[in-house]
Amino acid sequence: MRAFAAFVIASAGVACMYSAASQQRLNATFTPQIPTASRASGQRVFLDKADVLYKTETDSFMVVSGNVVFTKGPMTMYCDIAHYFPGVESFEAFGNVHMEQGDTLFVYADELNYSGPDEVAYLYADFGKKVRLINRDVELQTDVFTYDLRTDVGYYNVGGVLTDKQNRLISIEGEYIPSTKDANFYGDVHLNALSENDTLDIYTDTLFYNTGTNIAELFSPSRIINDRGIIYTSNGLYHTQLDTAALYDRSTVVTPEGRTMVADTIYYDRPSGTGRCYGEMLLTDSARQVSLAADYGFFNQLTDSAFATGRLLLKEYSKEDTLYLHGTYLNARRVIDSIQVAAVPEDTVLGTPEIPAYMKADTTHVADIYPRVRFYRSDFQGVCDSMRFTQADSTLRMYVSPIIWSEQRQIFGNIIELHFNDSTFDRATLPDFAFTADRMVDDFYNQISGKEMVARFVDGAINELNISGNVELILYPEEQDSTINKMVKAESSFLYARFANNNAEYIKMWPETTGVTTPLFLLRKSGMFLPKFKIYEGIRPLSPADVFIVPKEMELLMSSARTASAEKKKSAD
Repeated sequence: MRAFAAFVIASAGVACMYSAASQQRLNATFTPQIPTASRASGQRVFLDKADVLYKTETDSFMVVSGNVVFTKGPMTMYCDIAHYFPGVESFEAFGNVHMEQGDTLFVYADELNYSGPDEVAYLYADFGKKVRLINRDVELQTDVFTYDLRTDVGYYNVGGVLTDKQNRLISIEGEYIPSTKDANFYGDVHLNALSENDTLDIYTDTLFYNTGTNIAELFSPSRIINDRGIIYTSNGLYHTQLDTAALYDRSTVVTPEGRTMVADTIYYDRPSGTGRCYGEMLLTDSARQVSLAADYGFFNQLTDSAFATGRLLLKEYSKEDTLYLHGTYLNARRVIDSIQVAAVPEDTVLGTPEIPAYMKADTTHVADIYPRVRFYRSDFQGVCDSMRFTQADSTLRMYVSPIIWSEQRQIFGNIIELHFNDSTFDRATLPDFAFTADRMVDDFYNQISGKEMVARFVDGAINELNISGNVELILYPEEQDSTINKMVKAESSFLYARFANNNAEYIKMWPETTGVTTPLFLLRKSGMFLPKFKIYEGIRPLSPADVFIVPKEMELLMSSARTASAEKKKSAD
């Protein structure tokens, strides 16, 4: 309506101009009003051209029409009709309005109101149309656009869309600086990638963006969504062209597999699927009900691997009781276990026979934790220098002076393999020397040692025991009144024992057994223990916080074991 009214006013004024005396003058092209004025400063507005000019003595403005051209510094403004106020160097322009600056910046509108004192242009679009700003590969569309020529800033507050080669950005309010290519967006901001192969979407309320670098800066609660998951952040940078992010202030990354990563600072590279986390990192796997806390972490989504170190704490909480585990480093990865098969000759007609499915490679996950590993759960605890968990067989392998405790029982050897069934260990295998000691009372311990041992557990309590090779045994059988009055010492090649309430109720040794029974009153201190008997109660974790405390005794034990292992390997070589 404003454009239509202006056109009527201008048309009426133009009609009054046509008298016989003025016909020749009005048909002439209008030339610059101050031909000798300097245009270098860019402070003045010049009416460079118009086909028709009309002004009465009482009007404060001129009506100009037909190929109207204004200039201000490097900016040229065009329209069909304008009301020009030369005293304040302002004008109202209508019809085919557009602004040009060089060959890079163009603005199109249906109406333009320019305020000379403020050096601000207000641009409007008719119903169903948009004001458009084009700066090389960038286009901004809105209904009402304000352009400050003094600061080279354009802005809108009625909703707008900015598009470049990489992304489309939608917001309620926005600012754009053509000279620096900086854009600021506020209110219901949505950035989405234009490529059909890109799934990037960013939702936020405040976003700073540069159309030259394609970097988005986020300063309010934001969601970054792509096919690798969702990022939640209130302070971060996202390079939309490279698909990399720098996230701060406890940002969160959520993967499609249900894993959640939180840290003070996260650097994320989407193409490689890698991320680096600094400062109180917390990785949670809700599917496996496992969490990992550390000071530093690295993960790779493509290889499904991760590394963590610092104040590392692994928690497994699938049961009512939580397992707490600490080590210096954690290295988790996905591996492929190839089953070796004999070479199959190629058939000249059918080609190479297909390998059966059960003989093909299998994929599993492996996690290594080292050194000085300590773990605690109320029903069992343990220490070792390094351990490996293999998902394929649900087995946790402990190396270098491994020790586990369950209630009053202690088991140690050179290697301990714990098999888990539904997050509860049900079997312990010691393939290279085993020693188990169960404290009865005071300094009386049931003891069994051998070359190889397999112990089965039910609800954390030992149920069966199989030992083979060099079996040695010391037992203190309980009488019916639960007292003990003798010690049984025996040796054999094999042993099978069955337990109830942590007490041996059945023991079988074969093929040949030698032994002796000694009443307690005749027992000497030196005869109460097997040769390799040792109690490590001083290094046993007694609480979740205790997994972080490595006693000096444990340090000495692990160091001596490593030294002995190295010397053994050296002599073997």
